[in-house]
Amino acid sequence: MEVTDDPGLACPVAPVVDIVFSRWTTPILWSLNYQGRQRFVELQRRITTITPKVLTQRLRQLERDGLVARTYHPEVPPRVEYEITELGRSLAPIFAHLTGWAAEHLGEVQAARIAYDATSRPAP
Repeated sequence: MEVTDDPGLACPVAPVVDIVFSRWTTPILWSLNYQGRQRFVELQRRITTITPKVLTQRLRQLERDGLVARTYHPEVPPRVEYEITELGRSLAPIFAHLTGWAAEHLGEVQAARIAYDATSRPAP
C-alpha cells in the first residue's frame, strides 16, 4: 500500500466507515441481520427514533451499496420487504467484534468523559 500525506487517502477504511457507521445504518443492518426480512413499518417499529423520511433515505443508500435487498410484491395492496444481503451479512463479524469492545471498554470511555468534563473549562 502506498503511503500518502493526504488524510483522505491515508486511511483505507474511511469509505467503509462512511458507509457502515453512519447514524442509522448500524441499527438497520443489525435489525435485518437478527430479525430477518422485514417490511418498512416493521423496521420503523423496531428503530423507534428514526423518522420515515430518514429510514427511506438510508434503505435506498443501503440498497445502492449492495448491503440491503428490496423486494416489491405486486399485490393489492403492494408489499415491499427488505432483507440484508450476503455482502451486508459479511459485516456481522465486525459488529460482533465491536460489541465485545463496547462491553469491555465503554466504562473506561465514560470514566474518561467524566474526568475530562470535570477539569475542562468553557471557552470565554
